Amino acid sequence: MNKKKLLAILLSGAMALSLAACGSDTSNDTTTDTSGDGAATAGNYTVGICQQMQHAALDEATQGFQDKLTELVTAAGGTVEFDPQNASGESSNAATIINGFVSSGVDLIMANGTTSLQAAQAGTTDIPILGTSITDYATALQMENWTGTSGTNISGTTDLAPLEDQAQMLLDLFPDAQNVGLLYCSAEPNSVYQVNIVREYLEGQGLTCTDYTFSDSNDLASVTQTACASSDVIYIPTDNTAASYASTIHNVVVPAGVPVITGDTGTCSGCGVAVLGIDYYELGQITGEMAYEILVEGADPATMEVRSAPTPTKMYNPSICEELGITPPEDYTALES
Repeated sequence: MNKKKLLAILLSGAMALSLAACGSDTSNDTTTDTSGDGAATAGNYTVGICQQMQHAALDEATQGFQDKLTELVTAAGGTVEFDPQNASGESSNAATIINGFVSSGVDLIMANGTTSLQAAQAGTTDIPILGTSITDYATALQMENWTGTSGTNISGTTDLAPLEDQAQMLLDLFPDAQNVGLLYCSAEPNSVYQVNIVREYLEGQGLTCTDYTFSDSNDLASVTQTACASSDVIYIPTDNTAASYASTIHNVVVPAGVPVITGDTGTCSGCGVAVLGIDYYELGQITGEMAYEILVEGADPATMEVRSAPTPTKMYNPSICEELGITPPEDYTALES
């Protein structure tokens, strides 16, 4: 072989290698942009959403999460696909949903509600998990010496409005009350946590507090009737079962003339007279921002502090206040129907 022919072969091979390198597929590259402008470049993501059950507050948190994460990822040049599923209040359903997410290899799991978060915790230690509408992470995750971060693949947002402020609001609105019924679902650990703190505060102010617990929606009406018979006012914490069946509670407490203070706006809309409430859509948006930080910017949920809800607002339910003949203070904001 002469020198000219050998040189041609070598040049042809070099060109082929160069073209192959230029044509390599980079469509699935989700790494952070290191071009020097400080902006992260988003990829394509799939996010599984496990919502504990359907009611207004959880629905708003899910919507806020999807809207904010979509906005941020799209602005960074990427796409996000959601797989929202509802556990209908059953822990077994939540476990099945989470296992499906793990099998399909989603990029992140959003667990909306305590039961969903507990199922996610049991289902994976690898996929990032963000909770929302969680009252107390230490209780939900059964972690002692809670410092604000989990040290695991879990972080998220809390919907807890200051419990002592909720109890004080009850005292301010009903200064003559002596007997307070604490109505909640015994199957929800975060409800137990809230009630324990509210009870301690109210009893410290000289009131008598009695627990009235229901196991599910089947005994809710009868337990509520029992609570009305012995209570001047009823307190319901942020409780997903109560929120889902607030109309059942309404149909008992209003005819009985017993006012209800609630821990969340969804329950208050259905059966309460007042609430120290938060905006659940905004809570979901905060969770969406955290998801963006994990998926696009590479944040580690193990070191991300749980973020709090926006500043709570004193709110009243106009229709139920009218039904019960209650005039709310001027500094309270009306709940939107």
